[in-house]
Amino acid sequence: MSHSIPLTKESYEALQEELKRLIRVERPKVIQDIAEARSHGDLSENAEYEAAKNRQGFIEGRIQEINGKLARAHVVDLSGLTPDKVVFGATVTLYDTALEEEVVYRIVGEDEAEIKAGKISCTSPVGKALIGHRLDDTVRVNVPAGIKEYEIIDIKYN
Repeated sequence: MSHSIPLTKESYEALQEELKRLIRVERPKVIQDIAEARSHGDLSENAEYEAAKNRQGFIEGRIQEINGKLARAHVVDLSGLTPDKVVFGATVTLYDTALEEEVVYRIVGEDEAEIKAGKISCTSPVGKALIGHRLDDTVRVNVPAGIKEYEIIDIKYN
């Protein structure tokens, strides 16, 4: 599991902020909650203690997960590049030939993908198919619903 994880600058910074919040705010709070629950007596029948311990386990697990991602992160910086082809981090405007409408996607890492926000994973069928193509290319993608055909009408590097 030593492979690098591509991340946009925004995602990298969001992970750093989440890590800071977990370490500086959430961890001390849950430690305080555990101490308070212990003061209530018998731990075997103490639901507050059990809930706080579960929360502590979640927080510590998330801290480890984020630290691992940040250690393997490869932040893709597109500044200074000419947007002449689709790459990780690019925002692509496509013309869906079947639906006769435009769609806009940003190619992001797996953890960042959120289709409703127009962010698709670089490992998704559409993301994989688009990478490396240029403006005005027609891209055919095999998706679960069948074959989709897109024309690339704009590429931006944000």
